[in-house]
Amino acid sequence: MTVSPVASGVDEQQQPRRLQRSVLTFRDALGLGVVGLRGRRGRALLTSVGIAIGIAAIVAVIGISASSKANVLAVLDQLGTNYLTVTPGQSLAGDDTPQLPPDSVGRLSLLDHVQSVAATAHLDVIVRRSDQMPPTNTRGTVVLAAEPDLLTTLNGHLRSGHWLAAGPRSYPTVVIGATAARRQGVDLAAGDQLLWIGDQWFAVVGVLDAMPLAPELDNAALISTEVATQKFGYQGSPTTVYLRASPADMDGVRDVAAATADPTSPQEVDVTRPSDALEARAATDTAFTTLLLGLGGVALLVGGVGIANVMVISVLERRNEIGVRRALGATRRHIRTQFLVEALVQAALGGVAGVALGTAITVGYGLSMDWPIEVPFAGLAGGVLAALVVGGLAGLYPASRAARLEPAQAVRPI
Repeated sequence: MTVSPVASGVDEQQQPRRLQRSVLTFRDALGLGVVGLRGRRGRALLTSVGIAIGIAAIVAVIGISASSKANVLAVLDQLGTNYLTVTPGQSLAGDDTPQLPPDSVGRLSLLDHVQSVAATAHLDVIVRRSDQMPPTNTRGTVVLAAEPDLLTTLNGHLRSGHWLAAGPRSYPTVVIGATAARRQGVDLAAGDQLLWIGDQWFAVVGVLDAMPLAPELDNAALISTEVATQKFGYQGSPTTVYLRASPADMDGVRDVAAATADPTSPQEVDVTRPSDALEARAATDTAFTTLLLGLGGVALLVGGVGIANVMVISVLERRNEIGVRRALGATRRHIRTQFLVEALVQAALGGVAGVALGTAITVGYGLSMDWPIEVPFAGLAGGVLAALVVGGLAGLYPASRAARLEPAQAVRPI
């Protein structure tokens, strides 16, 4: 049986009221964190900048590395990995062998699983933009005799114009590489273009796109083998043979290519696979990326130390605020949460800004290099997450220090 306060002679209003427990919701904690940062905007901004720099470095490195890898894979997909070059090596005496035998192309084309073969030959001829220029002003451009199916074998493309016509012509023509066109100032869109090769004019009929698997052609002036024979006494001995083979039989073709090109001196023939060089470059880029990621991590660590330093100073400056809040019923957990949220908000602002800046750097660099833009979503999410982790760890000690302050001690002058 329960007795009511009235029946027992006790006034209900005279009974002590039960104190309500202080509650700090997530929304309240976030609001307190933002208000705390707004009270010292300059210091919070500089701290966030430190985090932003570290995150931007990490995101940019990941994005540029991914874009570079995507570019390499795109090149390999376009040009293929079933491609070999056969060039003269060194003799047993250590001297460079200048040329391959004249019939090396024909023998290589007879190998099983070889799909196409084409060759170029270096000509001892000077090329200039004008006959009025001194002979030394070649701007690094070399003259090569090229076979008609060279472009098909290399899966190459013309930026403008057309490829060399088969058969000798009364008016010699030339196709130049992408680098040679830039150095020689050749632009077919501006009208007819001429080059002075040897002691006569050649009409430029085409400009090649960049050739990643045959970079030696980028700075070359290519003339047909028929014109080279007629004008410069070319004897038919190539200096480079390009061949494509069935992808499944590349190793077998590579093993016999040297002996097939020069049966009398196979040890003086070099056989290389240009795609291996691209893959090695990609591996080098990966190692360099790891180094840059480490530097970005150091910058992020410095930003975290900055947050910890700012938060410790903030605790010392806001002792009175902490004491008043504790006296009004805020628990240690509430104080700890407040300062931890402030650290996380600073880190989040820096993380978002860093992700935006890193993405912009990646896009700008990729466009300047004409690469496909590749910004992994995992890198973006990881950047923000890394900022939050660093901010959380940096804010733990200041938040715990603030929570340990007793109300009476907090409001006491230092």
